[in-house]
Amino acid sequence: MSTTPQAPDVVGAGSATQPPAPVSFYEAFRFWLKLGFISFGGPAGQIAIMHQELVERRRWISERRFLHALNYCMVLPGPEAQQLATYIGWLMHRTSGGIVAGALFVLPSLLILIVLSWIYVAFGNFPLVAGILYGIKPAVTAIVLFAAYRIGSRALKHAFLWAIAVAAFLAICVFEIPFPWIVLGAGIVGAVGGRAWPAVFVSGSHPGAKGQFGPAIIDDHTPTPEHARFTWPRLLRVLLIGVGLWALAIAILTMQFGMHGVLTKMGWFFTKAALLTFGGAYAVLPYVFQGAVEGHGWLTAAQMIDGLALGETTPGPLIMVVAFVGFVGGWGAALFGPDHQVLAGTLAAMVVTYFTFLPSFIFILAGGPIVETTHRQPRITAPLTAITAAVVGVIVNLAVFFAYHVLWPVGLGGGFEWPLLVIGLCAGVALFRFRAGVIPTILACGAGGLLYQSFARSLMG
Repeated sequence: MSTTPQAPDVVGAGSATQPPAPVSFYEAFRFWLKLGFISFGGPAGQIAIMHQELVERRRWISERRFLHALNYCMVLPGPEAQQLATYIGWLMHRTSGGIVAGALFVLPSLLILIVLSWIYVAFGNFPLVAGILYGIKPAVTAIVLFAAYRIGSRALKHAFLWAIAVAAFLAICVFEIPFPWIVLGAGIVGAVGGRAWPAVFVSGSHPGAKGQFGPAIIDDHTPTPEHARFTWPRLLRVLLIGVGLWALAIAILTMQFGMHGVLTKMGWFFTKAALLTFGGAYAVLPYVFQGAVEGHGWLTAAQMIDGLALGETTPGPLIMVVAFVGFVGGWGAALFGPDHQVLAGTLAAMVVTYFTFLPSFIFILAGGPIVETTHRQPRITAPLTAITAAVVGVIVNLAVFFAYHVLWPVGLGGGFEWPLLVIGLCAGVALFRFRAGVIPTILACGAGGLLYQSFARSLMG
């Protein structure tokens, strides 16, 4: 990857030797809105997009500060990419900036999934949609693998960190060790290793940020802004407001639908999903599947798989598949009668999205000031550096998981999808060799899948 700064392509990016001009709230709003519509590729792809835009091109934040924030988000329950956007927005423009960045990361995906969910339940399986989804699946696999390469090339600057990444891959892929235990193990290794070999973890965590892309608005040694400094009164205030917003929503649902109403149950269930599950969307999905399909019966197993496919092909966090779960559950429950199923599904999708993401905002707005006090302390950053290395291995495992289920959709005993292999290889060449963007790659692969399936149907017909 070229390390030549592309800042001149961005309005207000400044020169290679001077930091860019301060970014207004309106300019940041426009970027976060754009990001909400282009954030494809799951958390790895979304983090890679933010790195390219915010660190390399616009230089709003240095790589050192970006990775430090990312390390914190990696150890939280919930969608790390959305939390990272919230963190950077908060750091730049206070609480309102964080809320706008985090909300706009989610809202476009929510709106798109509501529309797609309505089409899905109301009109069935269209050949047009099926063809596009067919081609996008291998593209997502290539995007995740490319994102792992991009993040790994920056984070794994020492053989010891490479060893942690390989060990994490083997732990989750071969031995099926849960992600939280991998995070805990990597953090312990980092804490011990940071004391014995501090240079290894400092250089590995923050690889050569200074001089790679030029000075940033929030640079390595930029003082922590006043609003980002830790105080106990502020922490208590944020926690009280966050818990109050959750309690108010639960109270409203209980008064309107009762303790055993579908929406009230969804509020409780997705609160637990947001708080008790670590490791990103693919760690959350088994819990959601078990509760939504087997426990509450809001949708069938086949519908859950279709919803996951929709979630993979829309922008925003992959965990937004919960909006599909909510829509289908609300539609089936017919909360407002058979003539208003769209309203019921839409309201349910909004409810589950609210309860899924509210904890993420609380974690960032409450914990951000604490994290900002540690970005120059190797004793704190060393465990997070090791965790980042482990996450690279986990992301590679995710790419392998995708590839297996895409190429052998019914298992090794079934047929091999060679057309998808061709599409996936083309996507990989476009990303690795020609540095094509995520959106053009997805569009091209979707078109390729549609053309292939149309051709196959014509031969069969």
